[in-house]
Amino acid sequence: MKKFLIIVLAFFCLGTGVSSANDQGFTQEDRERLIRLETTLRLFMEQTNKRFEELRADMNARFEELRADMNARFEQVYTFLWIITGIFTTLTVAVIGFAYWDRRTIIKRAKEETLEEAERLYSVSKLKELLRALRELAREDEKLARVLKSFGLL
Repeated sequence: MKKFLIIVLAFFCLGTGVSSANDQGFTQEDRERLIRLETTLRLFMEQTNKRFEELRADMNARFEELRADMNARFEQVYTFLWIITGIFTTLTVAVIGFAYWDRRTIIKRAKEETLEEAERLYSVSKLKELLRALRELAREDEKLARVLKSFGLL
């Protein structure tokens, strides 16, 4: 087991020495490759920045559209609430007006019925006849004449 570890360690050391021997340093080809890489990277960054700016502009436009849509919906809800309030107020006034009209009609009809019933039971002509009879009697009776005068019937 120890031998195996020594062999692996030796190959590792030899392998690093061989690879460092082939290294020639920084060549012209490496320099050109780095310039191309830098150019490509710069182009990529510009395109990425452009895409982000377009995306930001698109998102801002969408937010503005959404804000305008929400404001329009809010105005619609606000208008709808005013319509509901108007309908409720109209119904309330109509019900109160109908109740007032109904009470006046009922009271008027009750008065008419009461007067008809009173005329039927206590005929006005009988009352007139009774008053005429009392006036006739008051000509002879001074006490009755004074009572009728005090009530304004003579």
